Amino acid sequence: MIKLKQINGELIVVNAELISYVQAHPNTVITLTNGDKLIVEETVDEVIEKVIEYRRKIAAMGVKEGEN
Repeated sequence: MIKLKQINGELIVVNAELISYVQAHPNTVITLTNGDKLIVEETVDEVIEKVIEYRRKIAAMGVKEGEN
């Protein structure tokens, strides 16, 4: 899950696994796999970084679990 701020300033938490694609026109629009669209304040690059960080955390958790 990643935290983002909607264009109206409201904080939302999005399941990063459900993001289909991200566009900038000029606001950042996230399209989910179910077709829903979210308009957020973050740039496309910021959304990408948040998704990468989320996936790194998930991968690190898997490695730690496998070490036991």
